[in-house]
Amino acid sequence: MNYRIAARVFFSCLMTFVSALAVEAQSRSLPAEPVVIGATPQFVFDNYIVDNHYALKYKQQTVERVFHAPQKHPSNPLIAGEGGYVSVRRDPETGTLRMWYQTHTPRLDSKGKQKGSNYAIAYAESTDGLKWNRPQLDLYEWKGSRQNNIVWKGITDARASGPCLLDVPEAERKGYRYLMSYHTGGAGKGKNGIRVVGSQDGIHWDKSSDSLLAELHSDTLNSIVYDPVAAQYVMYCRAKHIYRTFSGAILDTGASRRVARMTGDSLWGEWTSEPQNILIPDQLDAEQQFHFFYGMPVRYHAGIFWGALWPFKMNTDIVTELAFSRDGIQFERLSSRPQLIALGEADSWDDGMVFGTGWVDVGDEWWFYYSGYDGPHGDPASRQPGIGLATVKKERLISLHGPRDGGVVITRQLRWQGERLFLNADASQGEIKVRISDGKRKVLEGFDYQDCVPLHADSLRHEVKWNNKSMTALQGEIIRLEIYLRDADLFTFQAGTETAE
Repeated sequence: MNYRIAARVFFSCLMTFVSALAVEAQSRSLPAEPVVIGATPQFVFDNYIVDNHYALKYKQQTVERVFHAPQKHPSNPLIAGEGGYVSVRRDPETGTLRMWYQTHTPRLDSKGKQKGSNYAIAYAESTDGLKWNRPQLDLYEWKGSRQNNIVWKGITDARASGPCLLDVPEAERKGYRYLMSYHTGGAGKGKNGIRVVGSQDGIHWDKSSDSLLAELHSDTLNSIVYDPVAAQYVMYCRAKHIYRTFSGAILDTGASRRVARMTGDSLWGEWTSEPQNILIPDQLDAEQQFHFFYGMPVRYHAGIFWGALWPFKMNTDIVTELAFSRDGIQFERLSSRPQLIALGEADSWDDGMVFGTGWVDVGDEWWFYYSGYDGPHGDPASRQPGIGLATVKKERLISLHGPRDGGVVITRQLRWQGERLFLNADASQGEIKVRISDGKRKVLEGFDYQDCVPLHADSLRHEVKWNNKSMTALQGEIIRLEIYLRDADLFTFQAGTETAE
């Protein structure tokens, strides 16, 4: 055997593998140019698709990121006196909004003293998203009666908490219309942990389908999302396999209230990976005494993992903040730490804790349902729960805002394949214009700012037009968009076709 040749072949194969990994890593954090964007909305706030931005008066002004918090609905609480972690989906056929939420009741010993709680998953539905019906289903005994809206109590009817309705590829559904992950305990070794179960109607859950994903005592909402780029499932949970696994001082047990991540290839078999912590409270959290994270529901949309992070101030407040990531591992938070769902005013129904989750598309808005409590975490006996709603215009959580004297947002090189350009933007107080240049920023003839029809309104779908040119002629070309913002907010841009609405 020629060992030198074998060594060179091995080294060549190794470098090819490493290079492939590097390309994949870059594609999640920094796209390879020219970028093919298809018809997916392109969010600009995290600079993934943006190559540069600057103010024209750069010594005094800047293009800045602005957070647009969802506004709480005046009808809150929509459900009073009951509630827990919430998962909401819209029925694509009927338009009905369907809600699965955690509920609990105290578990008492023989002397009437509370020894923990019993947990189950309840169901409600609504035609308008505001008035909710909790049907009497007669499926499970709860609080001494079967006249209730309980739809699931776990594989052994002992405990079901943290419901998370799953959006997964059709091939993985095993014919079930609804899939739900949940946490159970008291079921016995080999059964406790994070499980998944299927249902045809969302009310009757098929116990024969119930499968263990991770034997992990992660007692929070364990959010599972499908990562289409990596073609795998990702769970955001607590690393309770090594932290807080026994009683004792924190020196020995450690802190488990962190955000951990683990992955799996299937929903119907136990995952072999172990959770790794990816989010730990930092100095900005410590300044507000938020030393723990209670959990983080995550949703994947338009290339971004959107996290509803729950910072926790021991043993009182829990709020909801926004976190976001392109790869589902490295999450970013805004430096001012604005709250996605803030605590209510003193003496209101949600002034103690708020647990926000992902949104539901309703018309031109994103609707965030959340559970709230009127008391602190450390006072379970006296606090009362409820379920509320906060709304924001679609895809408008964070914008790039151009200053009063103007600023520019320049994209990376794009391989243009659309026929029309649309902006989700608010120019009602100012102006937006777009010019198109090539990869070296040479302006294309007829696509300069003076050729562009300026925008002066607020719209989720502005169409950008030029006086004598159409972007249809640019298909296949490498271009940059140079978007001028004067006292205006840009959220996304999107390529469309001539037949698009």
